[in-house]
Formats: sequence, C-alpha cells, structure tokens
Amino acid sequence: MHALNWNDLRVFLAVARSAGLITAGRRLGLDPTTVGRRVGALETSLGVKLIERTTRGSILTSSGEALLEHAERVEAEMMAVSARLGASGPPLSGTVRLSTPEAFGANLVAPAASLFHARFPELQLELVPETRNVDMMRREADIAISLSRPTRGRVISEKLADYTLGLYASKDYLAIHSAPAQLAELSERPLVWYIDDLIDVPELRYLDQVAAGAGTVFRSNSIAAQHAAVASGLGLGMLHRFAAEPDPRLRRVLPEVVSLQRSYWLSVHENLAHLPRIRAVRDFLLALVRSRADDL
Repeated sequence: MHALNWNDLRVFLAVARSAGLITAGRRLGLDPTTVGRRVGALETSLGVKLIERTTRGSILTSSGEALLEHAERVEAEMMAVSARLGASGPPLSGTVRLSTPEAFGANLVAPAASLFHARFPELQLELVPETRNVDMMRREADIAISLSRPTRGRVISEKLADYTLGLYASKDYLAIHSAPAQLAELSERPLVWYIDDLIDVPELRYLDQVAAGAGTVFRSNSIAAQHAAVASGLGLGMLHRFAAEPDPRLRRVLPEVVSLQRSYWLSVHENLAHLPRIRAVRDFLLALVRSRADDL
C-alpha cells in the first residue's frame, strides 16, 4: 500500500459528505471527472472499494465508512495545526445533520439558520425533525437533540436546556366557551393531542398527567399541526411555551395548575465530537438556547 495523499482524502471527504461527485466537485472547484479520478487513486492505493455509485448518488461501502472516521480525524488535526500556528486555514465546510424534536427545530433552530449561515457559509446544516429517538450508532444523525439522555451507545451527551409546556386555547375559542376555571373541567372540553400509540418517546405521552380520562377532538404526531388546530379554535392543547407565547391568537389557560417541564439533551457520537464542524454546530446550539432562556 502506498502512502496516502491528503488531497485525495480531502476529495473523498467531500464526496462522502455530499453523496455525489458533481456536488463534491462544485464545493472543491473541480470537475466531476477529476473527483472520480482522485477517489479511484485512493481506492487503488488502499486496495479496497470505498464508494458505490448508484442512481441515488454515491454511497460509502463498509471500507468507506471505516476510512471516513480516520479521514475526519486527519482533517481535524490539520485544522488544529493551522489554528495553533496562526494560519487561517480553509473555512469550515461539509454537512452536519441535526436531528431535533419538531418544535425545537422549527421554532428555535430554523429561525436562526440565517445567522449560522452568515458565520459558516460553507457549512450546510441539515435539520431533521423527529418524534423518535434516532440511532446515533447507525449515523442517522451527526448531532441529536432528544428529550432524555441516551443510555446506550458510544455517545457524548449533555443537558441543553429545560423547557415548559402549558395549556393553550385560541382567543376565539375562549370568547365563545370561556376559559376553564379548574382542572376537572378539562374532561368536558375538546382536547388536541398526540397519537400515543405512534409515539416512541415516553416524554410525549402526558395526557393522563394533565387530564386523565379526557376525550380528544383531534390528534396528530406533528406539534405544528396541533398548534395550528388549537389556534384555529378547535380546542385546548398542550403547547411549547416558546412557540405559543409569541402567537397572538393564543392564550394560556390554568397556568398555575397545568404546567409540565421537559428537558432537551444534546448528543454526539464520540468519534465525531472532536470535529470542528460538529463543535461549531454544538456551540451554535448552546449559544442559541442561552439567548432564548427566558422564552423556554
């Protein structure tokens, strides 16, 4: 086996992160033929197949997945050397896939995406809203925000923030039906809720904590759909304070009686935690929740 060429590794990283020769070439300023030739040279040097070309793009083989971890470490060391010696180095680039609960992603991350892009124009953030816990070991996400701390797998986790859920109704609904004066009245009110048997996250099953035995008029596993249904006047629902309070259509009811607290946890696979692009997104998320602490 010949000595590895760092330039070929850089091309391999670009292909692995963009899943295609054309996109990788665009990011590197190379034509797709050159990108393919560089990857081929790396495969020849290692004596293994690294990438399979399919109709849906380029996917990594098992050997490619193994090389990816080492190549990212090499990249991190190169950046660390540049930083230590005072060299500016290339800007952070690539893709970071971030899995979050829907409300967190839509109401906190997405509105701040322009700020992130302005700071890291070459680094693409992929936001994946989920109502389940993703498998970090299978690389379903680079960074995951979850409602509980993972107990399995080689992941590094830290508590990101606490947040509050409250009971809300629309002003139009309250103008007709008035607000409930006590918790017992909820059994007679139309509620908007999750589809419990389709939820994999126990922290989202809280109907019995709020209104045991109450009926529902509408169910959805999308919290955005629940929010819209409540705002339309359909009924009452448990919504995130940081999403509901800014909505002029909504009003919180029974705030002293109905309030739930949940937590957001940030997790990263231990093999990725040292990468500059991962650290950049992590730091961005930490700063974001600090800036919105009063809203949470």
